[in-house]
Amino acid sequence: MVEHTDKNAQADDARVEEIVRSGPRGALMVAGIAVAIVIALWFLFYFLVFLPRGVIH
Repeated sequence: MVEHTDKNAQADDARVEEIVRSGPRGALMVAGIAVAIVIALWFLFYFLVFLPRGVIH
């Protein structure tokens, strides 16, 4: 029984190492999407709110 548990633990450790080696791709993708949304909203706000009001005198 102990050997079986050790093998499972080693397999789990190997799987964790593989995941860590692949890097934080998901987190970077979520951050990139969030930044793209913020920039898109800024441009929308600029073109739909500020430009129609005209030049400030």
